Amino acid sequence: MGATTGAVWGRAEQQDFRSRVRGTLLGGAVGDALGGPADALALDEIRSAYGGEGLLDLAFGHGGRGTVTHHTQLTLFTVDGLIRAQVRRDTGAWHPPTDLHRAYLRWAATQRDWGPDERRKDDGWLAREEWLYARRDPTRALLIGLGDDTMGTLETPKNPGELGPEAVARSAPFGLLVGWEPQLVIQLAVECAAQTHGHPIAYLSAGAYAVIMHALARGESLDGAVQRALALLAARPGHQPVSDALQHALGAVRQGLPGPARVEELAGDGTADGLLAASVYCALVGEDVRHGLCLAVNQSGPSAAAGALTGGLLGALHGETALPPAWLAELEGRPTILELADDFAMEMTQGPALHGPAGSSPGWLARYPR
Repeated sequence: MGATTGAVWGRAEQQDFRSRVRGTLLGGAVGDALGGPADALALDEIRSAYGGEGLLDLAFGHGGRGTVTHHTQLTLFTVDGLIRAQVRRDTGAWHPPTDLHRAYLRWAATQRDWGPDERRKDDGWLAREEWLYARRDPTRALLIGLGDDTMGTLETPKNPGELGPEAVARSAPFGLLVGWEPQLVIQLAVECAAQTHGHPIAYLSAGAYAVIMHALARGESLDGAVQRALALLAARPGHQPVSDALQHALGAVRQGLPGPARVEELAGDGTADGLLAASVYCALVGEDVRHGLCLAVNQSGPSAAAGALTGGLLGALHGETALPPAWLAELEGRPTILELADDFAMEMTQGPALHGPAGSSPGWLARYPR
C-alpha cells in the first residue's frame, strides 16, 4: 500500500489543516460525551430524564460531566497508530494495517490493566495517559476482535456477522490523511475496520465515513464529500446497503423540518450504515454544531456513536472554533486530545524533518517509537 506525498505546506494551509484536525478529534469527542449518558435510553426515556426537548447539554455519566466512551478512546489510538505508521515508513517495513492493529491492542490493554506499564517502553506516550485506563462500555465485538494478537483481515475478518457502528466511530482519523489518494484512504479504513467488524456493511460504512472526512479535510462541501464516497463505494462488493443509506440521508434533507423521527428512521436498528446515514443527515441539516449534535443524540439508537460521527463531520467541516466552548471546557481528556491532534498535524506537514534522511528528532521517536 502506498500513498502520495503532499506538496510543500504554506503557513496558512498548515493552520487550516491543524484547525480541521483539532475540530475532527474534539468534535467527535464532544459528540461522544454528549450522547454517552443517553446511549441505552429510548427517546421517551431521554425526554423523561432530561426534559421535553431531550438532551441539550452535557450530562452526568461515567462519574462526571463531559466523560467520553470507548469511541473516543479508540479514535485516539487510531491517530497514534497512524503517526507510528508514518514514522515506521522510514524503516522500509511499512504496513499501516499492522501498525493500526498494534495501536488497537494497546487500547485493549487499557481495558485489562489497572494503569500504564512503565516496562513497556515501546508503547509511546498515549498509552501512558492514565485517564484512558477506564472501561467505558466497550462492546463484545471490540473485546473479542482485539482479544488476541491475531489480526483480522478482509480475507479472514474478525466477527464476520457484526453490523455495529463501533468501527465507523473510530475511523475519522483515516480521513485526515490528506496527502493520500481517496482510494487508499477507503482501503486502509476498510482493512482496519475488519479487525473487529467483519461484515461488509460495517467495514464499508467505516470506509465511506473515512472518505467523507477526507474530502472535508481537503475543504470540500459535505454534499460533495458524500458524492465522492458513493462513487468509490460503487466498485466494492456488498456496497448497496451502505450506498442506499447515504442516498437516503441526502434525500431526507429535502423532506421537511429535521426532528427525532427523521433521525430514528435513518438510524434504523443502530447498524453501521444507519448510524452513518443519520450522522450525515444531522451534519447537513444542523443550524450549527450544537444543533446538529443535539439532533444526533436525541434518538433511540446508539446516541454516543451518533454524536461522535456527527461531531467528527462538523469539526472537520468548520474547524475547532465552531465547537461550543462551554462543552470543550468540560470535555474529559481535552489536553491529551489537543496534544495528539497537534502531533498528527505536525507529522503530516513536517514529518520528513522529524524523522527523515536528513536527521531525526530523538524526542519524537521517543513519543512514537518505530
